[in-house]
Amino acid sequence: MMNMMMKWLGRTVIAGAAAFMILGASTVHAQDAAAPAAPAATEAAPAAASEAAPAAAAPAAATPAPPKIDSGDTAWMLTSSALVLMMTIPGLALFYGGMVRKKNVLATLAQSFGATCIITVLWMIIGYSIAFTPNPNPALNDYIGGVNYLLLGPMGVSTTSSLAATIPESVYMFFQMTFAIITPALIAGALADRMKFSAFMWFMSLWLIFVYCPIAHWVWGGGFLGAKLGALDYAGGTVVHLNAGTAGLITCIVLGKRVGYGTENMAPHNLSLSVIGASLLWVGWFGFNAGSAVTANVNAGMAAAATQIATAAASLGWMFSEWMIAKKPSVLGMISGAVAGLVAITPASGFVDPKGALIIGILAGVVCYFSAVHMKRVFGYDDALDAFGVHGVGGALGAMLTGAFASNAINSVAKGWLYDGNAHQMVAQFYDVAFTFVYCAIVTWVILKAIDAVIGLRVKRDVEVEGLDINLHGETIHA
Repeated sequence: MMNMMMKWLGRTVIAGAAAFMILGASTVHAQDAAAPAAPAATEAAPAAASEAAPAAAAPAAATPAPPKIDSGDTAWMLTSSALVLMMTIPGLALFYGGMVRKKNVLATLAQSFGATCIITVLWMIIGYSIAFTPNPNPALNDYIGGVNYLLLGPMGVSTTSSLAATIPESVYMFFQMTFAIITPALIAGALADRMKFSAFMWFMSLWLIFVYCPIAHWVWGGGFLGAKLGALDYAGGTVVHLNAGTAGLITCIVLGKRVGYGTENMAPHNLSLSVIGASLLWVGWFGFNAGSAVTANVNAGMAAAATQIATAAASLGWMFSEWMIAKKPSVLGMISGAVAGLVAITPASGFVDPKGALIIGILAGVVCYFSAVHMKRVFGYDDALDAFGVHGVGGALGAMLTGAFASNAINSVAKGWLYDGNAHQMVAQFYDVAFTFVYCAIVTWVILKAIDAVIGLRVKRDVEVEGLDINLHGETIHA
C-alpha cells in the first residue's frame, strides 16, 4: 500500500515538473537593484568641423564592453551565501529547536536539516531554472521561467547571469539557493510538534516547486510583479517572509491544534538554544540583506546599516510593549522582536535611509508582538512558533512600509511615497502583498490536502503525546 502511495506522489511530482517544462518550451531583479548595470553605449563626440566641410557626421556609438567578473564582488557574494546558509543550519534549527518541548527537539532540528538537503537537490534540478532564467515565450515569462537550466546544464565555470553580471553564475545560483532553502524551512515554525517527517519532506519539495519558484520569478526573475508592476522587494519581504508565513498559517489550520494546546504547559524547553539561534540569524541576515546588492558597493553598506538599526529597534519595540502589558520583558520576546525587525526591514533594506529603518523597526516590533501573542488567541489557530505572526505579518508590513519610505536618494531604482511623492508605489506594494498571499494560500492548501489524502499529514495522537523524537527518529536527548 505504501509503495502505491509513494508511486502516486512520484507521478504527481513528475506531472508538475512536466507542466513547468511545457510552460518553458529580463527585467529588473529587486535584489539587483543596487548592482551596477551593464555599461551604456557611450555616444561618440561629433568630429570637429574642418575648414573644407561645415560639419562632419558623428561616428556610430561605441559597442560597450561586457561586464567582467569582479573578484571583490565574487568574494562578498560567496561570503553572503555562506552567511545565509548559516541562517538555516544552525540558526533557524536552534531558534526553533529551543522553543519546542524536550520530546520534540530532535524532530525540529531534523526539519531544518532535512529541508536544507532536499531543497538543495531540487534547486539544482529544476528550481533555479524556473525561478531565475528567462522563458523563451515572453507572455509566459511573466509567470514562470524557462527550463533550459535543468540540472544546471548550461552553467560553466565562467558563465554569468544577466541578473548578476559581475559574479560567476555558479555563485549567484548558490546565493539564491540559500534563499530557497530558508523560505520553506521557516514554515516549520507553524507545524511544530505534530507533522509526520515523511509528509514534511514531501511538503517542502512540492511547495518549493509550485509556490516559492513561481513567486520568486514574479518578483525577482523578470515576472509581472517586479518588471511590470514595479513592486520593490530588496531581499524577500514577500518572496520569503510573507510567502512562508502565509503557508505557515494555512498549514497550522489544516493540521489543527496540538494535543493539549491551551490546557498543557508548552513552554520552551531551552531558550538558551533559541537565543543562540536568533543571534546566528541576526548575523547571517547581513548576507541576506547586504548580499542582495549582489555587489560589494555602497548599497550593500547602507543595507547592512539599515538591517542593524531596524533589528535593534524592533527588539526594543517588542520588549517595551510586553513590559507594559505583561509587566515583564521576556527573553523570548526580545529575540522574537529582533527577528520581526529582520523580517520587516528585508524588503526595504536597500531602499531606505537610517531614519526609515528606525521607524520600520519600531513598528515591526510593536505590531508583531500583538500579531504573535494576541491575534492567534483571538482567532484560535495554533501557530506554534509564530511563523505567521512574525514572518507573515512582518513581511507584509515591511513590504508596505518599503513603498512609504523608499528613497530615490538611496537607490536610483526606487521612488517612494513619503520622500519622492510617488503614491503609486504603495499600490504596487499592495498588489505584491495581495498576489503573494492569495496564490500561496490556495496552492499551499492544495498541496497539503493532496499529501494528506495519500500518506497523511499528522502523526497519531499517542505518537504526539509521547514525542516525535523517539517515535519518528528513534532518538532522544538526555540533557
